Amino acid sequence: MDKFSLQQQVLDRLAEDLRQAEQAARAAHETAIHEENIAENKYDTLGLEAAYLATGQARRAEAIRQTMAHWRQFHPHPYDASKGIQLGALVCLVDAEGKQQQLFLGPAGGSMTLVRSGAQLVQVISTEAPLSRALLGKCEGDEVSIQVAATRQQFEVLRVH
Repeated sequence: MDKFSLQQQVLDRLAEDLRQAEQAARAAHETAIHEENIAENKYDTLGLEAAYLATGQARRAEAIRQTMAHWRQFHPHPYDASKGIQLGALVCLVDAEGKQQQLFLGPAGGSMTLVRSGAQLVQVISTEAPLSRALLGKCEGDEVSIQVAATRQQFEVLRVH
């Protein structure tokens, strides 16, 4: 599976997230304006709470639309060893215990796990993530370490595509 297939999987997942957020916003809006939810006193806040929820869901839907726009404009380039790992890289890391993980560095907002051919998992991370920032500019064979809470995690870059 190539990077473009991974990108399409991200867009498909975001489209489903958008559908769910829009549906939730509509349901909350309908609850907010339903005649049974008209406040009868100052303590009757169901309609007001539903209106706040509808607003939040609408904002979430807009954020997903923006993320989708970033991912549609995103064009991953082949790995260039002279530049090191950049946005769009597909990276294989190994930790101290020998456990491997696949990462796909993408634009903001696409953090998710995808399934690659052969049931291999690929974690999509944005360049805003600490691990992604630590990887930028690195090459195959380089070591990367990040601090997670009180633990320092170390990885070696096995492969980059």
